Amino acid sequence: TYQMNPANSREALIEAQLDIAEGADMLMVKPGLPYLDIVKLLADNTHLPVAAYHVSGEYAMMKAAAERGWVDERETVLETLLCFKRAGANAILTYYAKQAAEWMNE
Repeated sequence: TYQMNPANSREALIEAQLDIAEGADMLMVKPGLPYLDIVKLLADNTHLPVAAYHVSGEYAMMKAAAERGWVDERETVLETLLCFKRAGANAILTYYAKQAAEWMNE
């Protein structure tokens, strides 16, 4: 667990390499949405699976915007999850998991 300097993407790669040397089984990027570039960096430069954590604050922002009619919740959530996948995430942890699964099966 690290709190890294958000302006320094090289630090993320260095810390990931240290985690790999210590025997990590996977790498997690948290929060995921503002760090899609880090998800991509790790996916492209390491051999481990990369997980993106769609944190509660991101979930709350989407819920609030949808409740106010500012965004279409379904479309916003599914596009966000697609962005995690497109960036290279092998796993996505989200509070929307159950609802997103239902939407994807419609």
